[in-house]
Amino acid sequence: MVPGLAFLATAVATLFAQATLARYTAGRKPHELAWTVALAMFAVASAALALGASTGWDNGTFRVFYLFGAVLNVPWLALGTVYLLFGLTVGRRVQWFLVFVSGLAAGVLFTAPIDGPLKGNTIPVGSDVFGVFPRVLAATGSGVAAIVIFAGAIYSAVRFARRRSQPGAARMAAANGLIALGTLVLSSGGLVQGVVGHDEAFTLSVAVGISVVYAGFLVASTRPAGSPARATPPDPALSDLAT
Repeated sequence: MVPGLAFLATAVATLFAQATLARYTAGRKPHELAWTVALAMFAVASAALALGASTGWDNGTFRVFYLFGAVLNVPWLALGTVYLLFGLTVGRRVQWFLVFVSGLAAGVLFTAPIDGPLKGNTIPVGSDVFGVFPRVLAATGSGVAAIVIFAGAIYSAVRFARRRSQPGAARMAAANGLIALGTLVLSSGGLVQGVVGHDEAFTLSVAVGISVVYAGFLVASTRPAGSPARATPPDPALSDLAT
């Protein structure tokens, strides 16, 4: 079950990344590039999870899984929210800070000592494998970024709900609600693994979470029949998935 769910998460994240990349190449909007980077990282982390759960974990596989899954992908996903809510100037500053943090995290994760050899198919827990610094990077980066994504999605959903008389407002409110729900499910995965310790529950949260976020993207991207080919939202800061 665990490898199957991990492969499902990899497939969904890959499709999601392809969709956001297509949108970025068409419009050159920086938030869509940030999402593409984040979702590519999510796909790599999910592939590492599938590999470790099916053939057994080793040091390299877990380092890749932890770096792209626990440390980096959520902050890069949150960068898209920052671009939309705070504009290009703030977004670019945060982006270059993230580039620095990503390089730092990669150096730390690929050189940090691992407590004992990894073996078997059970997903290792970061607190049992790494020292303090890698775990601080994961907790700080993913925790703060998840709050940004969740708060931004809720804010956008509320704003759209208040403007429900405008065309497409209800659809965008629903899309942002799905994004918030998916982020909550994804964020619960680490807690499930650390407290409950069930690999199936953790991997299920990963697969369901990314699928719900993708559903939000599809809802936001689907225009009603007869609507203009490209609609401009009334407020560019209203939605993480606004065109």
